[in-house]
Amino acid sequence: MEIFMAKVVLEQVSKVFRDGKGNEVRAVDNVNLVIDDQEFMVLVGPSGCGKSTTLRMVAGLEEISRGSISIDGKVMNDVPPKDRDIAMVFQNYALYPHMTVYKNMAFGLMQRKYPKSEIEQRVNEAADILDIRHLLDRRPKELSGGQRQRVAVGRAIVRKPKAFLFDEPLSNLDAKMRVQMRTEISKLHHRLSATMIYVTHDQVEAMTMGDRITVMNAGKVQQVDAPMDLYHRPANLFVAGFIGSPMMNFFDGEIRAQGNDLLFVEKRDGGQDGFQVRANGARAARLRDYVGRAVKLGLRAEDLHETSPETPAPPGAGVRARVEVVEPMGSEVYLYLTTGAHPFIARVGVAQKASVNHDVEVRFDMPRAHFFDPATERAIP
Repeated sequence: MEIFMAKVVLEQVSKVFRDGKGNEVRAVDNVNLVIDDQEFMVLVGPSGCGKSTTLRMVAGLEEISRGSISIDGKVMNDVPPKDRDIAMVFQNYALYPHMTVYKNMAFGLMQRKYPKSEIEQRVNEAADILDIRHLLDRRPKELSGGQRQRVAVGRAIVRKPKAFLFDEPLSNLDAKMRVQMRTEISKLHHRLSATMIYVTHDQVEAMTMGDRITVMNAGKVQQVDAPMDLYHRPANLFVAGFIGSPMMNFFDGEIRAQGNDLLFVEKRDGGQDGFQVRANGARAARLRDYVGRAVKLGLRAEDLHETSPETPAPPGAGVRARVEVVEPMGSEVYLYLTTGAHPFIARVGVAQKASVNHDVEVRFDMPRAHFFDPATERAIP
């Protein structure tokens, strides 16, 4: 099936609402973003971060307060939604209950006076792509949630748009169907080589589906990057905490010099010192400017390892912690731990036999540690 691709460009785009008291509420704040031809771009962030509003401005469903949006080189600010040559898939499917699947998929083409033969060709072609040809004579109430979502996607495909916009399309599905449908949408992207912009609050969806991910918070873009670059090189505390499951562990402390070594010293309530670990690896040299200053240490759950008498932690890497919860996950175990000042999570192998309310020594994989400036919340590169 031929799909017309297009680059989508947002330049200094803002959206301002008025609350009940007449005060300005900036839902989207100065967003600059380029979605390339054939790219699968995911907008991700917590509820209220501005991702859906941004998508709706691209679609023309929300007026732009400031800035410009262009599709295929043409500025779309004043172009009606029906003339933007995009197709949108919503969370609630938005199917006509009294129409068959065929008529739901064909309705937009019929409104545009396409020849009957071309409508039939496009609907059958989209139905084959989505494996729903056997459902064309059914009505929405006779379909499962996953089948209804396929119909909604099929209705978008028959348009042959320049860009597909997805607004949390899997939110109404159960966990198993969500996994299946995100795989189907990813395969659809590869098959159509189409430009797709996909909004979700689920960072697992974002990580598994996107060519690139735009992380948003409080109306602002926090970082735009490939999934694994976001995971391994977060730009700030928000991205580090939002991307990854379980979230990154954070510890408050300061950097101290000890001879040629730099130490991270945990700070507890009242300013007392807690554990100390040696800051080493590629990032350590950049911490010289932070000697005597507060920093935040960040470590992923997989970079924390329970030690044993046979495999003790090397000097400057071990931390004593109390086990609060042991959570078996089948192929791995999550240990919920506390230093007394900071709770954290370690992902360990099933052979580890930690017990609740017992102390264990945990090795911090410091070459993989992240450090953040608590004043700016930016990563210390």
